[in-house]
Amino acid sequence: MWITPEEVALKNALKLWVTDRSNDYFLLQHRRGHGDTGGKITGESVALVRRISSCILIHAQRATVEEVQRHWRWLDQNLLPYMAVFENKEDAASFVLGKVKGLIAEEVLGGQAAREDDPARFREDLARFEQRFGLPQREKLVTHYSCCCWKGRVPRQGSLYLTTNHIAFYSFLLGKEVKLLVPWAEVTRLERVSVGLLTDVIRVHTRRKQRDFSMFLNVDEVMMVMCQLADIALRRLLDSGGLTLDQSLQDSTNITKRVLEEQALRQYVLSLFGLPRAERLQEVMSCSVWTPHARCHTPGTVYTTDGYLCFSSREEGQCTLIIPLTEILSIEKAESTSALPNPVIISVRCKRAFQLIELLHRDELVEKVRHRLRDLHWKQNLISGHDLRKKSSVLLSALGLTISRLIRQRLFKRLWDEHFTEFGRGVHMFRTDKIRKLVALGIPESLRGELWLNFSDACSSLAAHPSYYTDLLERCRGESSIATEEIERDLHRSLPEHPAFQSETGISALRRVLTAYAFRNPAIGYCQSMNILASVMLLYTKEEEAFWLLVTVCERMLPDYFNRRVIGAQVDQSVFEELIRERLPELSERVPDLSPLASASLTWFLTLFVSVLPFRSALCVLDCFFYHGIRAIFQISLAVLDANTAELSSCSDDGHALMILTSFLEQLRHEEEAHVCAEDAGSSHRLNITTLITDAHEKFSAVSVKHVEMLRSRQRVQVLQAHEDSTKDNARLVTPDVSLSPGDLSELYDLFKTEHFISLYWGDGVSSSSASPAPPAAAGGCVERYVVDRAQFKSLYELLTPWSCGTHTDTVAQRAFTLLDQDRDGLVTFSQFTHMLDLLYCEELNEKIRLLYRLHIPPALSEDTEDSSPLKSPVLSSTRPLCVSLPNGTCLMVLTAVLCSVQHQFIQFCKTLYSMFQGDPGEAELFQAIGMVTSLVLQIGEARQSGQSQGEEQWSVSFEQVLASLLTEQVLVNFLERPVQLSDRISAAKPRQYQERAGLLMIQHTHPRVP
Repeated sequence: MWITPEEVALKNALKLWVTDRSNDYFLLQHRRGHGDTGGKITGESVALVRRISSCILIHAQRATVEEVQRHWRWLDQNLLPYMAVFENKEDAASFVLGKVKGLIAEEVLGGQAAREDDPARFREDLARFEQRFGLPQREKLVTHYSCCCWKGRVPRQGSLYLTTNHIAFYSFLLGKEVKLLVPWAEVTRLERVSVGLLTDVIRVHTRRKQRDFSMFLNVDEVMMVMCQLADIALRRLLDSGGLTLDQSLQDSTNITKRVLEEQALRQYVLSLFGLPRAERLQEVMSCSVWTPHARCHTPGTVYTTDGYLCFSSREEGQCTLIIPLTEILSIEKAESTSALPNPVIISVRCKRAFQLIELLHRDELVEKVRHRLRDLHWKQNLISGHDLRKKSSVLLSALGLTISRLIRQRLFKRLWDEHFTEFGRGVHMFRTDKIRKLVALGIPESLRGELWLNFSDACSSLAAHPSYYTDLLERCRGESSIATEEIERDLHRSLPEHPAFQSETGISALRRVLTAYAFRNPAIGYCQSMNILASVMLLYTKEEEAFWLLVTVCERMLPDYFNRRVIGAQVDQSVFEELIRERLPELSERVPDLSPLASASLTWFLTLFVSVLPFRSALCVLDCFFYHGIRAIFQISLAVLDANTAELSSCSDDGHALMILTSFLEQLRHEEEAHVCAEDAGSSHRLNITTLITDAHEKFSAVSVKHVEMLRSRQRVQVLQAHEDSTKDNARLVTPDVSLSPGDLSELYDLFKTEHFISLYWGDGVSSSSASPAPPAAAGGCVERYVVDRAQFKSLYELLTPWSCGTHTDTVAQRAFTLLDQDRDGLVTFSQFTHMLDLLYCEELNEKIRLLYRLHIPPALSEDTEDSSPLKSPVLSSTRPLCVSLPNGTCLMVLTAVLCSVQHQFIQFCKTLYSMFQGDPGEAELFQAIGMVTSLVLQIGEARQSGQSQGEEQWSVSFEQVLASLLTEQVLVNFLERPVQLSDRISAAKPRQYQERAGLLMIQHTHPRVP
């Protein structure tokens, strides 16, 4: 363990301590007289010491040998390479002292955060965080770590705070304070890199710069937490294209380090066993399972969820077991012996039993599983006897087989029957390396449908919803939508060369399956490539079975692949590109830009190779996919590139590389098709799909589910930010008629988006997606997703307006918001906001004065008009302009003697002008000029009033008359035409935006308004 450093006299230290290891900066010593005769370190009394000048700082004491040596290695790897950076030993000592104190605090905080039963220390760190950064209390601190932030070659020791919305770093070293605050919404990529001799550096990329953090005690943990928080924040804040966020993470205030750890484990379990996304992880326990085929107990871990009991061996993939709770008849505790400690017997419907031993909390597991079994059996009794499944046949059953293929199929079936006898049959069969080899050879035609249903567990969904498909078809009968139109267009493009889809029988079945799914999941509806997958499923399963297979593929095995932006497929393309760099270094060195290769594989992932391989070969890939999941597609894709490394390295362009891969895939044949391509006999070994699948597993077995999930979490951040960049680029399309420069428009977009996010961060507004109405669509797509409410608009207006009105600015901002909020939904879009700024900064003087004029006539000025007003009428109301339009189109400012008096409109107009000039060097001249203009306008109004018929007591003046009066005073014209650079305002607004909004929100949360 690390302990607080203490100074000891160097003279005494040399007498009392014996050196075991040393270098230029560090000594590893143990106390003289302790340990064996050889002077080795023991657990009685040991110390890890630091030698600087004339003092020794004790770092660790009374620790085990392994712990001390681990700390020594950590110092050697993380501190030693950079000690030479410091100019003197005092600075180096201060740096090491701060580092060790940070590690001590991290160990204490980490233990408390994991247990959550003594949060006192966590509250202290939270108080420090709030004091240092001054953010509102709703800014949820998740955890913090001691680390170094690098500026050039100089490390700054400090604390890294990870919150639900930001990365924050604080350092106070050698009298200099450093603060960094980076929103997760600005993080575009997270990666681990090597900098010099330091290998464990976390690099945080934003759109403007990158920052390096290192010297973590557990860099893997930090990287995982950062990826999770970035992923959660971007799903919550950006347009995630249909990505869902787990219910437990919806409220950011509930996110803790423990919740993140549980969520990471849950995601891994769901992916490892291919379970439904809605499953919640319940119990996780170490145990051993009796494996009859191996005649021994296999150690591993048992995982239970709402509807499943699963087991995985310590080595991923060695032995896997999936038991749906619906298949379990009973779970009983057996007598515990020395040979079989804490045994549990699980009996399933097919008259098999599974034995689990070495369960530490056996009673708890049995009781909770029994409780869930009672609930499931009750539900099963309710739906029993209501099986209204539509009777259908497999489309392939009408197709004949050749004699040679028939003999081969019978041979393979005999092998599978023998395997079933030994390993079991159904979803709960033992999944071992032997079945993997059988799957690689190809599943027999007569067993393919059954095994696809069992491997994917689609059969459980089928059994749990006996009449669902039939009811769905009835409900969607005669319905028409965009999805059904797209389905009709693609029906005859689905395996058109196959006899099963050259008749109405196959086409009608495919239409029903696709339409039913589009009706079941309107968020996905129908996407291209679903027709190809569904058509293959219909060849080997009944219609209803094919429907549930499609459900399983789209919602469990390929999550987020078929949403509006195919985010899941794009994430896996980025993962695939990363795997190419990791697993095919030779190819990545020769082809620096791997993005074209990863993009070319998009079709491989979306159609699971069905559209690019010969049909029999594609079936073998599908067999592997249903058994291994997406991991098989990654491995086979890597094997395809590995087999073509030489050709791809020498190709001249992307088109040539695509031709190479296309030709290779077209020649991949199954052994049953060898006679079809006699010309390929000389290269049969290289072009055999079974050989490719076997090589893929052997060469790329390290591509595990856990590794894929880790890369997905990291790459999802990059993909979502790429979509956000596209949205930002479209800002110009949404506002095509503005004169703002592209640079200013881009910076305005960032400010506007940040203001929108601040409300989501700290709950101060209606911009939350769950609370606000859907923002209006625009020509550019998703730009109009970002909207601001009245309070947020006022903040932006005060930061960016060229006409500062002092204390009156708030009132003007209120009127500007009312003027822009034409549909009265309480929100202003980005395009509306930029049009206003374009007018203020880029238009002619006449248009600027027109805007100022409109801010002082209804509807901008009449928002607070009482309903009891005597002028409340269809013409004069708070929701309709209180102005008069003359036949020539002129707009009049109407001032009545009752409500719209001079004090209510015209005097407000004058007050705004006066407030704009306060503090200006020519303030006296401007005040005199506005006085002259006011007198002139009043005279014009009185002259108009005197010319009206008797009985009308109405004072009015037109915009043209106000404009003409203002133009008579050159000093006013010079002031209003004074150039103001929007870019300067934006630069000044960036640092102020967070400070002012955070300070205001802290006041509001501390002193809530009384209703």
